[in-house]
Amino acid sequence: LLFQAFRATWVVQHWMTRRFSAAGFLVLAGILAASVVGLDTNRTLAYQAFTFLVTLLVAALLASLTFRGRFSVRRVMPRFGTAGEALAYRVFIRNDGPRPLRGLTLLEDTADPRPSLAAFLAAREPGEERRNWFDRTVGYPRWMWLIGQRQGALAGERPVPPLLPGVEAETRVETVPARRGRLSLVGMTIARADPFGLFRGFVRVAAPQSVLVLPRRYPVPDLDLPGNRRYQHGGVALAASVGDSEEFASLRDYRPGDPLRRIHWRSWARVARPIVKEFQDEFFVRHALVLDTFAGGGAGAAEIFEEAVSVAASFAVAIPRQDSLLDLMFVGPEAYCFTAGRGLAHADRMLEVLAGVEPCAPIP
Repeated sequence: LLFQAFRATWVVQHWMTRRFSAAGFLVLAGILAASVVGLDTNRTLAYQAFTFLVTLLVAALLASLTFRGRFSVRRVMPRFGTAGEALAYRVFIRNDGPRPLRGLTLLEDTADPRPSLAAFLAAREPGEERRNWFDRTVGYPRWMWLIGQRQGALAGERPVPPLLPGVEAETRVETVPARRGRLSLVGMTIARADPFGLFRGFVRVAAPQSVLVLPRRYPVPDLDLPGNRRYQHGGVALAASVGDSEEFASLRDYRPGDPLRRIHWRSWARVARPIVKEFQDEFFVRHALVLDTFAGGGAGAAEIFEEAVSVAASFAVAIPRQDSLLDLMFVGPEAYCFTAGRGLAHADRMLEVLAGVEPCAPIP
């Protein structure tokens, strides 16, 4: 019952935050204060202020219902974002209606951040053991902490230029992704306030899109990692393609015992004698970056794991890979190894993998 009450409370709070302006909240506060002070109409005239403010708010609500419009929207987003850093992109809005529209604002609609009952019961807020008995038993601080953790992005409203019929306008949106992973945007809301500026009418436009949010990264000093150059089976070509091959060195005359697959047929046709390709073995340094995904279930385990992912991402982009290979290794449902360097993959690939890695909480 408490869980369902939390869900309903969040819906009401979210609705009021988006619908009411700052002046609208001021009118609501005035209505509440006047209703308390003006209970005795024989001793005070506060009931008159109550009646006036209620009438003003009802008029604003009715005026907001007249807002209608047809819009087409599209986003131009970057390939990646970074948790905790500003993500800027452009939005193009087209007025498909017959009337010009002014005084519009744009709000992004993100995926529902409310957790499931199982996630709510299993979660532990950092420092929850230091809260009072009531907060620990009811769990509302934990609920608000989970909402903050699952909130994909923190984006405010953006003004929209005046839109003439059939005209497309551009606005710049800047949001701050709160966590790594896939940021899902389900649509956009075009809002316009009533003439009093208290309450806003909405027109929602479905525009599903997503962007991958990479982990936070920290400055890492220059690393002089130890390691010896060792023979790598397959040579440099192994780091650039799939298959067993070696680095090409030169051409030479055929010798008895050379495999037929090494014959260079064009040279044989040109000089009229068998010519084979000669390869050389390659030696280079190889490092491993191991991420411990067994986070456990204690208080603060989720935060520790996120910091571990951020540190791993910082090392992944800081280690030079021009003359070495870097293996990112971790264990989930099975063991995973992703290799970068020497043309096999870039740091972006490592960051993509780290953006989606999850802890192995049920396994000790």
